Amino acid sequence: MLGYVAIGLPCGILCSSIGLNGIQVLLLSYLFYSGAGQFMLPNMYLAGGPLASIIASISFVNTRQMLYAASFAPYCEKASKLLSFFFAATVTDESFGVSIKEFEAGRWSVDRALFVNLFSQSSWAWANFAGVLIGNAIGVPLAIASFAMTSIFICLMVTQRLSAENVVAMVAAMVGVFVCKLVGLTGPAILIGAVVGVVAALVFSRVAPKPQGPLPERTTVVKAGEGQ
Repeated sequence: MLGYVAIGLPCGILCSSIGLNGIQVLLLSYLFYSGAGQFMLPNMYLAGGPLASIIASISFVNTRQMLYAASFAPYCEKASKLLSFFFAATVTDESFGVSIKEFEAGRWSVDRALFVNLFSQSSWAWANFAGVLIGNAIGVPLAIASFAMTSIFICLMVTQRLSAENVVAMVAAMVGVFVCKLVGLTGPAILIGAVVGVVAALVFSRVAPKPQGPLPERTTVVKAGEGQ
């Protein structure tokens, strides 16, 4: 929740720069709830992007939610359809990282994961609201506010376990996003980069040699009566 305050404030500042008021931003945060999408909206608007381009780009970026839902599907088999729906509808990048770890450890449930999502969403929404008030009261450089979303992804990246597969995924994803933007595919760049990173890590884990475990200890069997 504290992490959402850190990125919600600058997002609210950006939203106020395009004329959205506090109530509009609060409703947007509760009904839309896409950190990346809410950052993209004012940035692309300020850059003069047409409405169709803004909608298409945000839609492409949010398609990664399908990957999250697919990852959680096995853990939702025993939960009700309604509970699973609200859980899937409120998952974000940060809450995904928390819940997938707890699910894999076997100490999590769908209702607990939903509470994490809802508390995070409330923190995000009210931080955005506060950001609008701050943006209207004081002048904050928009370039600094725009970098907030990038910084949270950097934090998520550097806190990952430094395995060979993770390093391959990170590098491949960066290269994928860079190449997409280089050829003009700005909208789906994040989605394509994420898929490239995942595929590269899966291929690497299949072809890379597996480390050998410790050899079993040698045991000596001595028959009764043979020596001391």
